[in-house]
Amino acid sequence: MTASPGDGSRAKGPLNGLRILEIAGIGPAPFACMWFADMGAEVVRIERPDGAGPFPIDPGRDLLRRGRRILPLDLKRPGAIRAVLKLLEKMDVLIEGFRPSVMERMGLGPDEVFARNPRLVYGRMTGWGQAGPWAESAGHDIDYIAISGALGAIGRRGAAPAVPLNLVGDFGGGAMYLIAGVLAALFERGRSGRGQVVDAAMVDGVAHLMTIVHSLDAMGLWRPERGGNLFDSGAPFYDAYETKDGRWLAVGCLEPQFYAEFLRLAGLADEPACARQYDPGTWPAMRKAIAARIAGKTREEWSAIFEGSDACVAPVLDYRESRDHPHMKARGIYRESRTGIVMPEAAPRHSRTPGRAGEPTPARVPGAEVRALLAEYGLEANEIAELIGSPDDDL
Repeated sequence: MTASPGDGSRAKGPLNGLRILEIAGIGPAPFACMWFADMGAEVVRIERPDGAGPFPIDPGRDLLRRGRRILPLDLKRPGAIRAVLKLLEKMDVLIEGFRPSVMERMGLGPDEVFARNPRLVYGRMTGWGQAGPWAESAGHDIDYIAISGALGAIGRRGAAPAVPLNLVGDFGGGAMYLIAGVLAALFERGRSGRGQVVDAAMVDGVAHLMTIVHSLDAMGLWRPERGGNLFDSGAPFYDAYETKDGRWLAVGCLEPQFYAEFLRLAGLADEPACARQYDPGTWPAMRKAIAARIAGKTREEWSAIFEGSDACVAPVLDYRESRDHPHMKARGIYRESRTGIVMPEAAPRHSRTPGRAGEPTPARVPGAEVRALLAEYGLEANEIAELIGSPDDDL
């Protein structure tokens, strides 16, 4: 990455100057706020003073919490809602991840907030959305991707659906769509001068991610049954194979020229079972031939054979092995924090105003920092004392 000489914006990130207030939650909303902080935005996170949550997580090692200014605040305490509304007068974005109507019951719904700051972008992250028969019901990633058609499409023929971590619902169909929606609303605000609500629902986002499947279905190129299509392990040339040492190799040579390169390097160029790539009738015999050949060498032996080729083959690494892969190291995709935690760097990359993954936020925030933050956003000394006590009190 390069920058103009003397360019003072280089280390600040492309969203430098954007102010975001986050009401602490779990999963996709914190991930979205982490991304905004990585990109240079100032994110103030309001969380419970006791740090309590649904899971026993060490806040000081929670990477989804990194890069924030933490405001421990009991929203049930007298004056807390007034203080939040005052903070929001100086914010560009509010992000919350509660069930529908929770923010309204607290007095922080869109009507109250827009009355204070009509330019605010109000980001709402839910699983089912703000409306609909299931909107008020509890759920998690696996439920949202289930009714959106994604879970049913992932897995092998005749086997149970494969649970793809919580990447598809929480982070793909949730956080990334919240981010995109907020950025789109900020762009529109530049023309209209007005904020708006962004209703980011995981069922919406996951269904949108499935557009390619609906497209292929409309063309007669996809079947509802798992494990019978190009990208769902149905095609032998787009699957993972076990190696001699019990590890795995990913093969993804969809195009004919890449498939031919794969066959050449794998020693299968003259194998009759592999002659007709796109004929599904040959796929069972093709799969057996490929599996038998891959099982004859270790993962590292195959990695050396395919290194630098266009065969579209890669070793299947676990998340710790990924940190040491030469390509990942060369790009600096991971870095170690000052406290020794290994974490992914900010993505994507910007040439002139690169983002930066922030350090993990300490679990305990000194009272002086809290008071300074509140004063910076316009609260008077008496309002601060009402919220967190006198300077002598221990937060």
